[in-house]
Amino acid sequence: MKAIVIHEAKDLRVETVEAEKPTGELSSSQVLIKMATGGICGSDLHYYNHGGFGTIKLKEPMILGHEVSGYICEVGDGVEGLKKGDLVAISPSRPCYSCKYCNEGSHNHCLNMRFYGSAMPFPHIQGAFREELVAEAEQCVVANGLSAGEAAMGEPLSVCLHAARRAGELLGKRVLITGAGPIGNLCVLAARRAGAKEIVVTDISDIALEFAIKVGADKVINTMNQPDELTKYGDDKGTFDVLFECSGVAQALTAAITAMRPGGVIMQLGLGGDMTLPMMQITAKELELRGSFRFHEEFEIAIELMKKGLVDVKPLITHTLPLEDAQKAFDIAADRSQFSMKAQIEFFKAENS
Repeated sequence: MKAIVIHEAKDLRVETVEAEKPTGELSSSQVLIKMATGGICGSDLHYYNHGGFGTIKLKEPMILGHEVSGYICEVGDGVEGLKKGDLVAISPSRPCYSCKYCNEGSHNHCLNMRFYGSAMPFPHIQGAFREELVAEAEQCVVANGLSAGEAAMGEPLSVCLHAARRAGELLGKRVLITGAGPIGNLCVLAARRAGAKEIVVTDISDIALEFAIKVGADKVINTMNQPDELTKYGDDKGTFDVLFECSGVAQALTAAITAMRPGGVIMQLGLGGDMTLPMMQITAKELELRGSFRFHEEFEIAIELMKKGLVDVKPLITHTLPLEDAQKAFDIAADRSQFSMKAQIEFFKAENS
């Protein structure tokens, strides 16, 4: 079967790789999935552009991809609730369920996590950008009624739902989101669904900010063209109750802290490397700085919200390219000057989709 393999920065190849298990050799808890759609994530782009991020570097070729959906084509003998032909969203998160963090219910911090397309351990955990995938049934959430592209958005939406949960009560709160990429815009949807009173989004790209308006932001600010606009929110010690920092850029975080009201919560999602923080401001305002890492039970919730029409991710899916054009898809995803938000790769298209 074919898969999308990263060898080093800018060396992306569509290669033939061995199938995980031949047909008929599934365990009782597994399913064989014909992959349909995969979304290109920011971490995929870090591997593509830089060969990794921070201290995490590629040490061997690795199949990319973890935002995926597909159609079940074989079911293990002990699997219930899934059947051949079902469209499923596939969680890339595979905790061990036996380490101390799993036993505490913090599955996203599993000591033995096998997260698709991750160079954190060595040997690397191979990803899901492939034509067929063997998965555990517990990873799969039935997504019938959604498009394959929407189902593949379950993973990034889960990241934002987890962050919203970590932020605490959002009902009636004023929320600032820095960074209007896919995660920033999905945080708009998550915060709005959680009852945020006002949502303001900042970025340096008008194109990105247009998407924020589409998904429900009350106001957007281009901090490059309007450098003083955000400072207005700093009057009387600040305005915003919660910050979702989705850019990973220290300057964006520093500027946002000025607009935070005392006792506010900073949710850090952006992964841009280590930052120098204005600790005196954080201390004087008694701000809470919280990290947010991956997700677990939020994955099923994300799919259910989409299936019920409570969250609409369709405006964010801008490009869908075939497997053979994977290089082009990555270039589009990496180029913020194009009118793109979420670029996806199509592995297979069902006749009725």
